[in-house]
Amino acid sequence: MSPIGPETVLLVFLLFCRIGGCLMLMPGFSSARVPAQVRLFIALAVTLALAPMLEPSLRATLAKMPSVMILSLIVSEVVIGALIGVMGRIFFLALEFMATAAAMFIGFGAMPGASVEDAEPLPPLATLITLTATVLLFLTDQHWEVLRALLASYVALPMKEPFAIDFSLGKVVDALSGAFTIALQISSPFIVYALIVNLMVGLANKLVPQIPVYFIATPFVLAGGFVILYLTIGESLRLFMMGFMGWLAAG
Repeated sequence: MSPIGPETVLLVFLLFCRIGGCLMLMPGFSSARVPAQVRLFIALAVTLALAPMLEPSLRATLAKMPSVMILSLIVSEVVIGALIGVMGRIFFLALEFMATAAAMFIGFGAMPGASVEDAEPLPPLATLITLTATVLLFLTDQHWEVLRALLASYVALPMKEPFAIDFSLGKVVDALSGAFTIALQISSPFIVYALIVNLMVGLANKLVPQIPVYFIATPFVLAGGFVILYLTIGESLRLFMMGFMGWLAAG
């Protein structure tokens, strides 16, 4: 890099705006379980690591930019970084939503548990699935793909151009569509199971109203749900990670 001066400091700060905005919301990096100081140091370390690769091309752009545009550029960089982080978080929010729904379908949603990413309580089943997906994010080296996507974002959304609202909204819509399609595929066995079980229990309750069918059937419903979870969780997490990896690769 060039000798450290005001332009270099400004350039690194602009890089930090996009990279920090992304890591502030990206799953795995933004968990409330990670202290704020640690997250800040991670964002700063990633910025300093990527700066030598981005500095030569961005320095010329920054030199030609009027000083009055710096403030709007800072805001634009923060928004772009946050948008990338939000799109990654959409996948995990969709998984968390469908895991919570699956817990309710098998009668395991009433028991609150600790959340991995947020402070709000979640059913233990949803916590198990989201925690496993977060661990797989790092075990499969997708955190490196996040950094690659940040580098590629300076090609798709250059710093010299104004914030492309239409392009960004289109990317968010694509991420929403892909995330909830995958989440629906993952939760579909539990949806079918819930429909069949509720239909059977409802019919049994109508045929023998003297017996508290719902009360008696609860442990069997739970057991059946756990059997389905045991049979499908491996393939479900593989499907989720393939979808997340596909989004990172496609940008």
